[in-house]
Amino acid sequence: MAHPDTTTTAVGAGPGAPNDPPAVGELVHRLSEQIPDLVRSEIRLAQAEMTQKGKRAGVGIGMFSAAGLLGFFGLAVLIATAILALALVLPAWAAALIVGVVLLIVAGVVAMVGRSSLQDAVPPTPERATEGARADVAAMKGEHS
Repeated sequence: MAHPDTTTTAVGAGPGAPNDPPAVGELVHRLSEQIPDLVRSEIRLAQAEMTQKGKRAGVGIGMFSAAGLLGFFGLAVLIATAILALALVLPAWAAALIVGVVLLIVAGVVAMVGRSSLQDAVPPTPERATEGARADVAAMKGEHS
């Protein structure tokens, strides 16, 4: 008696059947057609997101500007208050002169500190990183410092 074949093939499971996975070449072809569309859609999404963030940043910058202006006016009122308070014990011109001189001294100190900070930042090159990169290149070339 003949033994039944244990490797039976289901109906429709032969080559070219609808359930067969596509060949690698076809998958690569599909992928190469879909990548530009995917990249374009990602770029459009990024543009939309950046536009939205730009609008929010603009509103935030406007709010900070308004806060800065209001802070400036508040400081001016406090300065006027100091002048008026001193005017209770001194002539008004002397009170204004004293407050003006104090403000100029504070401005001078702030300017000197700012100048010192600026000099530490010039030139605007990453000197330590540049030296480190040069040392790395020299080490790769086999040069010793």
